[in-house]
Amino acid sequence: MTNVPPSPTTAPLPRIIQGGMGVAISDWGLAQAVSRTGQLGVVSGTGIDNVLVRRLQDGDPGGHVRRALAHYPDQDAAAAALKTYFLPEGRAPEQPYKRVPLPSIANHRTAWNLAVMGGFVEVWLAREGHDNPVGVNLLTKLQMHTLPSLYGAVLAGVDTVIMGAGIPREIPGVLDNFARGLPGSVRLDVKGAEGSGPLLTFDPAEYGFGGVTLARPKFYPIVTSHVLAGVLARKASGSIEGFIIEGPTAGGHNAPPRGQVTYDELGQPVYGERDVADLGEMRKLGLPFWLAGSYGSPEAMQSALDQGAAGVQLGTLFAFCADSGMRDELRTRVQRRAHEDRLTVFTDPLASPTGFPFKVAQLPGTLAEEELYQARTRICDIGYLREAAEVEGKVVLRCPAEPVDAFLSKGGKLESTVGRKCLCNALMADAGYAQIQKGGLMELPLVTSGDSIADVPKWPEGYSAADVIETLLAGVRGAALSV
Repeated sequence: MTNVPPSPTTAPLPRIIQGGMGVAISDWGLAQAVSRTGQLGVVSGTGIDNVLVRRLQDGDPGGHVRRALAHYPDQDAAAAALKTYFLPEGRAPEQPYKRVPLPSIANHRTAWNLAVMGGFVEVWLAREGHDNPVGVNLLTKLQMHTLPSLYGAVLAGVDTVIMGAGIPREIPGVLDNFARGLPGSVRLDVKGAEGSGPLLTFDPAEYGFGGVTLARPKFYPIVTSHVLAGVLARKASGSIEGFIIEGPTAGGHNAPPRGQVTYDELGQPVYGERDVADLGEMRKLGLPFWLAGSYGSPEAMQSALDQGAAGVQLGTLFAFCADSGMRDELRTRVQRRAHEDRLTVFTDPLASPTGFPFKVAQLPGTLAEEELYQARTRICDIGYLREAAEVEGKVVLRCPAEPVDAFLSKGGKLESTVGRKCLCNALMADAGYAQIQKGGLMELPLVTSGDSIADVPKWPEGYSAADVIETLLAGVRGAALSV
């Protein structure tokens, strides 16, 4: 086994945290570009097993994956992955990607092994060539996939772990264990179960990393309210070092409105005062916090600082910059329609299989078009957003966006399938890794964006992550904060 790179220990708190967006939108290239400026670049750990193998099947342009794998501590596993997935000339036209086997509760070894490797590769590449901290973002709801990709990131020396889309109460303790070389576990949430769900455990020793001790990253959960922040600060399984407070104008998944949900004339959920965190209460917790959701201007950033925030988390401006992992053609179309004032964002209460509202940019040629969504043949061949449910005494994994008959056979309700979109395949397509399904049909993208898409026309086509950071920091008073 080769040496594992150390993680940075102390550094000034960043004014700007780059959001961990989508599947490979916040890829290693974007995270590295941000971190090199001294702010916190963040890679997305979502779907990292499939991202790894699809890059290899595309011929690994630039040799980046293979360069990182040369430093992977388990060289036998790295060699096996290359043998199975690497295509030196890339895929032939219309050749589908070889899929990662869908993990189940009892059988997930192959998928988890690739997720460890993918998490390691993404963080290693983001950290390459500089000594500044790098973070990783994961979704709490993806319980079947969290532990191995999280371990891979820690193995590569990730500095900060950021998690939202749920209540990540168990993760701080998992990080404590991983740092000591011990197994980490989360309890699987099971709908309809009378008792507790099964325990999912990642044991480093079972994957070739027995006895490896690592630096414990900082943990920043994403919350929407001071109430949840207080609960996590008191009752999480280990230490929390800060919070991201995300408002309902942020892109991607939004927390549902608190209380009785009402909808506007377009069918979007309506948010009110109860959905805004009390920053006075946040300050009482004594931990740094960053504000997210429409903070992509010097004025908004200064406002956050004036209210006691350590800084802001930005997503939308980074998602559409030249350094992001979004495929070039898609980024250009978004920017041009935004410049022409022909791009809106719809907070869709149905699109995500998770049941969380999901912001969808209304871009032609994507699954935002109802006709294209209806014409797509349903398939569940990636499975990140499957939920666990107990049906007739057995735990099954199902997704409201999978074929309707399959969902119904697993105890699901027909009304739960209405409007649900396969975010797994669509977000892979956003980053240029669209699967080719039976009949030669290529999966279509679905672009998410915060309400601050209106800020994009202020930036020229081809603007960089460094441009965003320089512009925002130039308009803010004061220097970087100290730990």
